[in-house]
Amino acid sequence: MAGNGPGMLSVTMQPREGLSLDQFHEWYNNEHGPTRLRLPHIFPNGLRYRATDGQQPHFLAVYDVTSMAHLETPTYTDLRANRSPREAATIGQVDVDRKFFDLVTTQQSPLFVPIEDLTDTEAEGLVLVSVEVSLKPGVEDATDAVTKWYEDEHIPMLSKIPGWLRSRVFRTPSVIEGGNGQVNIVTLHEYTKENGLEGAEHKAAMSTPWRDDVFAKYIANKGRRTYELFYVFGPAPRELQALSRLPQEAAFATTDRKISTAPGKQDAAIDAFVTAADGLTIPYRLEGNPSPQAPTVAFSNSLLTSMHMWDPLVAIIKAQRPDLRILRYDTRGRHDVPSPPVPANLDMLSDDLSTLLSALRIPKLHALIGVSMGGATTLKFALKYPSLLNKFIACDFNVASSDANTAAWKERIAMAEGPDGGIRKLAGLTVGRWFHPHTVAEKKDVSSWMTDMVAANSVQGFRYSCQALWDYNMRDEMKRNTVPGLLVVGDGDGKGALVKAMDGFKGLVGTTGAELRVVPLAGHLPMSESPMEFWDAIASFI
Repeated sequence: MAGNGPGMLSVTMQPREGLSLDQFHEWYNNEHGPTRLRLPHIFPNGLRYRATDGQQPHFLAVYDVTSMAHLETPTYTDLRANRSPREAATIGQVDVDRKFFDLVTTQQSPLFVPIEDLTDTEAEGLVLVSVEVSLKPGVEDATDAVTKWYEDEHIPMLSKIPGWLRSRVFRTPSVIEGGNGQVNIVTLHEYTKENGLEGAEHKAAMSTPWRDDVFAKYIANKGRRTYELFYVFGPAPRELQALSRLPQEAAFATTDRKISTAPGKQDAAIDAFVTAADGLTIPYRLEGNPSPQAPTVAFSNSLLTSMHMWDPLVAIIKAQRPDLRILRYDTRGRHDVPSPPVPANLDMLSDDLSTLLSALRIPKLHALIGVSMGGATTLKFALKYPSLLNKFIACDFNVASSDANTAAWKERIAMAEGPDGGIRKLAGLTVGRWFHPHTVAEKKDVSSWMTDMVAANSVQGFRYSCQALWDYNMRDEMKRNTVPGLLVVGDGDGKGALVKAMDGFKGLVGTTGAELRVVPLAGHLPMSESPMEFWDAIASFI
């Protein structure tokens, strides 16, 4: 049994002829890596490197391991035992060499920042130098002697190289592999993109009497590889670029359908999930421009609806603004919430979105668009996380709750939980109240679509999420808003009452206020009822 020390899982990979790099990267980035990063108590990070020395294998993945003992538990071993058919088929076309390293010692620059805490732009291109030395068999104290040289001379001299960030010393085989055979020492040296490798300081570190003595007495062989970082894993699949270049038959779905991918140049999309701190599963959909550098627009749906309430608008945006990447997710309350259930609040809803962005490694949204409870969430997110947002559009919501609304929510909960029609009855009444008379009369298919969506909502989720709208007040807080915002409302929402309410507080959003735009012939969900008219209202702001 392994000890509790930290270490590393290192995997070199060389795709064989016949396996496209797009298929290789899409599988590894959307399935293999995120599966491991969903176990943060084992793997706090996962990094991918490509070789810069012209040698094979071309690709290296490294995962820090909090305790090597974890790699002997079913939590980890079951991942390999229960591979998907797609993973088994793909990995059968890759030459793979997995190694387990036990951490011996670390030295790092004051400027070092864990790579997982950097943005992708900051991380991409960081340099890794991997040196593996095998020790002469039968030489007493060889491991201690080589380690002491690394700690007391070699790494301190490397630290003087411009751009040096960190050096770590590992030993292999790891204790989890057992055996008392050949011991190798592996050192990983990390540098900034621009650095002084091969310069005077580097040459000085490679030529000292102590180094010559260590190599003469203890080291049998030395191998050196150089790499550059090109991908940082998170727990959420986000690899649209490779996916967009694959044929339709490369579509993938897990057995439980919680993760699926749709390839294609125009319609590449990922449906997956992340897990919030309290265990809530948050489904999301990522689509649109496949470039990881594309500006991202996110959407926060209303209570009782799903992320698909945005379908008509998303189709327009994909046609009108192909430069944008699009992120949708199911707001807390669409599905069952974890037990013991806790009433939601706007802080919790904002934190859910922050969790999603972190998992997808999106450092800042181009825009956030939310409606109703999603509109209140949008404003709260702008107030709580201004550094994560360039602009926002908050629609058909109020900045404070009222006693009358709280009483109405309690009545709706009773109806949803009651025997007399339950959630289906609530759905019909809700859509009739939400939608403009024009929509109800002239767009019956839209009314039917929305009624079915509301009726499919979790009753338990509704009970606890609607309480986010019972007792909140952002009137004073929103005056300190610093993120540019736009307010939008359907002209018939609340028979015009919400137009008046939003017109009354628009001047209090930040120091200069926010513009209010009204969508004609629309009610509470103008983006679902009149998507083109809604797009016309927001296009210039987006």
